[in-house]
Order: sequence, then structure tokens, then C-alpha cells
Amino acid sequence: MNKYCVIMAGGIGSRFWPISREKRPKQFLSYSFSGESFLKMTYRRVKALVPEENIIVVSLERYRENVLRELPMLRDTNLLLEPFNRNTASCIAYAAYTILKRDPDAVMLVTPTDQVIDDADAFRSTALKAFDYASGHDVLMTLGVLPTRPDTNYGYIQTDGPMMDERPIKVKTFTEKPGAELAQVFVDSGEFLWNAGIFFWKASVIADEIARYAPEIADAWKERDKYLSTPLEAEYLEEIYPGMPRTSIDYAVLEKSDRVMAIPAFFDWTDLGNWESLYEYLAVRDARGNAIRTAGKVLARDDEGTIILSPYRNKLIAVKGLKDFMVIDQDDVLLICPREGQSLGEFLSELALPEYEEYR
Repeated sequence: MNKYCVIMAGGIGSRFWPISREKRPKQFLSYSFSGESFLKMTYRRVKALVPEENIIVVSLERYRENVLRELPMLRDTNLLLEPFNRNTASCIAYAAYTILKRDPDAVMLVTPTDQVIDDADAFRSTALKAFDYASGHDVLMTLGVLPTRPDTNYGYIQTDGPMMDERPIKVKTFTEKPGAELAQVFVDSGEFLWNAGIFFWKASVIADEIARYAPEIADAWKERDKYLSTPLEAEYLEEIYPGMPRTSIDYAVLEKSDRVMAIPAFFDWTDLGNWESLYEYLAVRDARGNAIRTAGKVLARDDEGTIILSPYRNKLIAVKGLKDFMVIDQDDVLLICPREGQSLGEFLSELALPEYEEYR
């Protein structure tokens, strides 16, 4: 009963625009073949590991109704709502401090929502081993996936020893999204795992490491015991969050701590963080490498490596001569651009202009 799960569901999914929007980001949508939203799929995956009363969802205040629509069974006290998005360090601190107040002996599993793990039994087996190890050791454990290709969309973990089974192993370094040549070196070396962003640790240990390596975060929460799990909690968050550092738990703590371990995972895993990773996930492609998911009809000629997505049953999508492109059709937006996403972020930054507010 001292095992807890924290589902991080507060991101806006900007790299999946125009399907993912500020009002309804990707964690509430479905790109998987199961038809479930990412949030619901993640909840179903973790309830095989911890009691449902110990599953906590951290999201943004603006997404309260979205979360409850997807998870009507979630207890009110298990929905933690941040007033602003400040990345994963503040999200995890909020959850850890809340859990510590309930249970000083708690052990936490922390997971994002934008992942697909089809082999539920293999995930459960690995996660239970990670839980057991974290319960008996003062470590910060990350789940590392054995890489199958030199993918530049993922972070990499260098381990200090062989990865022959699912035994935890010391972590030497973290590298965030290397270039193609360096990613190839990592994969060839056999020393690196993909960083899945799934963590296991005692709530007390992560709280100690935040205090040690991210004191600016810990200091912001110094009066937390007066307010967390009280009627004054929301007002307290509104007061401290404007000054909260916008940083990831990887950068704030994991890259600095000497307590980090990895548990190798040998199951298929996909992090659907952007359009390129979705392209890799969509296994139903034609002979020319096109990934097509539409409710209507498609007339495609001389196209290669192109994503075509449309939810409309009464619409024909006709494309010709596109190579490595994206055609994303939505009610109020049609996006047509090269699939390579490095320049897409800069282009989409123009959505911040006032004339595009309704499309964000």
C-alpha cells in the first residue's frame, strides 16, 4: 500500500499542433490503435501496479474538466492542479511533497502520458522489479529502453556496466537528443539506453535530492506543510508558482545526483513526442513508406515517406508528388509542410501573434 504512481498530464503538446491545442492537448487525445486517450491508456497501465487510491494525476488547473472527463473514477484528492506549467521538476516536487505528507514511507512511480507500451505484462514485470529495488535503496531509478536505432528524438543514458538483464545499473551520463552521428556512436557502443522518462524512487529520497541540487525549488515550497491538502492549497500555489523555475527534473536533479540508477527494459516502447515519432509508430504504411490514418478516402500518387491524417469521413485527401511531408487536416487548420521538424518549431512560434490566437 506504500506504492504510489504519479501521472504527469500537464503539457500542452505544442509539437503535435494542429491536432494538439492549448484547450485540448495530446494527453486527452488518441493516436494509438487502442482508441484510448494517452491519459486513459497510462492510467490503465499503472493500475496493475498500485492501488487505484494511490494513483495521482498532476495537470494544469485549466485541464481539470478534461482530466475528469477521461478519468471519472479519479478521487478529488488525487488530482493535483498546477496554476502554470513549469516543466517536470516542479510537477514532481508538488507530487512528492503531497505524497510525503500522506505517507512518509511512500515509493513513487512517475510517468508521462505520451508513451505507447503494448506489452503490458513485460512492463509490469520490469516496473515491479524497479519498485522493489527503489523500496530497499536510496536511489533515483530511471527506466532505460534498449535502443533499436540511432534515434535523435530521444535522450540517452550511459550506463556503467553490461546490460544483460533487468538488474539495476549505475548511470554515468545523460545526453539530451544527440545529433545523428553521435546517436549512432551511442547505439554501436552498447553502453547507452533511451531515457524513457519513467522514474522510481522513495518520495523522501527525491525530496532530499531536490533540496540538495535544486534549492531554488525546495525554497519555494518551504511552507508547504501548512498548505498542502488544505483548503488553502490553491491559493498557496498561485503565490509560489510565478517564481518557480521552469526546468526539467533531468536537468535540475538527475544529471547532478550520484544516486541515479537505470533498470534496462527489453520491451517495445514508443515516446510519441512529435510528428516524426508518430510516423515511426504508425506501422500501417504502404510500399512507399507513407503513414496514412484517415476516416475518409485518400488518393495518393508518387508520394514517399509522407504522413496523411484526417478525421473526416466525407472528405477525399488527394496528394501527388510529396516526399517526406506531413498533411494534417483539421476542422479549422490544414498543415502541409516537410516532415523534418527542426524548422517547424520556429515557424509555429508565430502562432503567438494575436491574429492566430484562436488557432493555438
